[in-house]
Parts: sequence; structure tokens; C-alpha cells
Amino acid sequence: MFIQTESTPNPQTLKFLPGRTVMGEGAVADFPDKASAQRSPLAAALFDLDAVSRVFYGADFISVTKDGAEWQHLKPAILAAIMDHFTRDLPLMTGGADERDDDAEPVYSGEDAEIVDQIKELIETRVRPAVAGDGGDIVFKRFDPPSGVVYLHLRGSCAGCPSSTITLKNGIENMLRHFVPEVNAVEAI
Repeated sequence: MFIQTESTPNPQTLKFLPGRTVMGEGAVADFPDKASAQRSPLAAALFDLDAVSRVFYGADFISVTKDGAEWQHLKPAILAAIMDHFTRDLPLMTGGADERDDDAEPVYSGEDAEIVDQIKELIETRVRPAVAGDGGDIVFKRFDPPSGVVYLHLRGSCAGCPSSTITLKNGIENMLRHFVPEVNAVEAI
């Protein structure tokens, strides 16, 4: 098994590509701490390594965020854990896997529903694929019609990334404001 690695805009996160499906198209799993990783044998094994602070599964990749250690010392252990997991053909998850809709979304009606549909479509077709390329994910959480603020949840390498504010304000906010005039701002939650 050959596992490729890619850097991400977040210097604390590396993207590992095992050359096979991890979660499958459209499904993700985010493990922001060791306690949340208990439902995934691979995530639990990665958190057993010193300095691993977050694990994220995308369609065909695993993003690992570190805290403290140098990649040159941590990367071989991560590669070994991933290789061991997949060569032993262990299950990736032992419980519910897809976290795309982890919170109930507000119900919108009329013109607000049309605006939210436009926002979601732009995020799904233009933003999420680009963010996944960087080892993360972004999910629409809600839209506040009176203020025009769109709230998004950042996961994987995007969570805690130094450039995430620039991405939100200069990239996503500008694009949404261009296509959806009712949008005035974008905020991360």
C-alpha cells in the first residue's frame, strides 16, 4: 500500500491519501478530540500517537492535525497507523459515520428558502470541493435574513487554520455576495 501526503494551507495539518475510498463521496467524519474518536478504530489509533490533536475523514483522504511535534518525527507513525488499519481491513467506523448534518437546520420559507437554496448550491458546487482539496470541509449552518449573515462550520484542516479567515472573507463571502445580493457577511461558527 502506498500512501501519499499533501500539505494543506494549515501548517499544523497534513493530508494523507491512502489510494482508496475513506468515507465515500459526500460523507465526512470529524474527530476534534480523543473522546470523539472512540467510534473509529483508526482515529483512536491516531490519537494514541503523541501530538495528534484532530483527525478528519473525507471522501478519499485523512487529515491529521498536530500539536507541537515536528512532522518529520510524527509522519512515519501516522503512515504506519493508516497502513496497519487498511491492510488489516478493519472497519473505519463502529457507529454513525456521516456528520454532514450534525445539527438541526432552521426551517426557511418563501423568499428566504430560495435564498438559502442558492447559498447551499454555491457552497456544495464551488466551495466544498475546493476546501476538500485542502483537507477540510465546510458546511452551511444557517442564514440570518435580517442581517444577511451566513454562518458556516469549518472542519478538518480548515478548523484553526491561519488562512481560514482570509478564505471566508475574501473568497467565500465575496462569491456569495456576488451571486446572492441578500448576503452581507459570512461568519464561522
